[in-house]
Amino acid sequence: MTAMLQIENLSVAYGKVEALRGVKLEVGAGRIVTVIGPNGAGKTTLLNAAMGLLPSRGAVVFEGVSLRDLATEARVAMGLVLEPERRELFAEMSVADNLALGAFARYRKGERGLDADRARIYEQFPRLRERADQLAGTLSGGERQMLALGRALMAKPKLLMLDEPSLGLAPRIVAEIFRIIRSLREAGVSILLIEQNARAALQVADYGYVLETGEIALEGPAAELAENPRVVETYLGLAKRRA
Repeated sequence: MTAMLQIENLSVAYGKVEALRGVKLEVGAGRIVTVIGPNGAGKTTLLNAAMGLLPSRGAVVFEGVSLRDLATEARVAMGLVLEPERRELFAEMSVADNLALGAFARYRKGERGLDADRARIYEQFPRLRERADQLAGTLSGGERQMLALGRALMAKPKLLMLDEPSLGLAPRIVAEIFRIIRSLREAGVSILLIEQNARAALQVADYGYVLETGEIALEGPAAELAENPRVVETYLGLAKRRA
């Protein structure tokens, strides 16, 4: 398996408190890798450090290139894209304009095909087409998540990092979001998925890591982690154990 993203010995501190300690993980090309763990384990910190949004120690390598001295914008230009936990849409701008901003780096480089890409986003998310002129702040929770995903895809990511894409969504919408995540892998997008819904994450992922108190506690193929007694007891609940 070719490693698209390699993280080695990554550590992040907030003052004297270490949020991450010696984290090591890989995301292979065309794979979905998930990181599960309790609140406060450092999952969001991991993504922010990989994007250069936080100072860190250790190595982050993307397609064989060290990202150590690269700004966040340069990482996005290389194809590493983050959809943050809070989605961070521009509430007073339309759906169409939010999508356009997702492709801003490509626009600055003079790339063509942006309108065609937006049309493909509308095909994938028909509700966004219906609400193209509607302000993002007026969308439902599920629609905001779709817009956040669409905006990230407008950047043409090679590797998409998703931070809690199911957060606060109804079960029916969660199922739709994970269906879309599967379809992205089929389209060739590699994914690093941070998710509180451990059951859904392990069902969609190829490989998984368990992050606890800033360190990797367990790792392995997602199907094996889903059967691991410790994972079952702590993250999947008794229903999984009885199944």
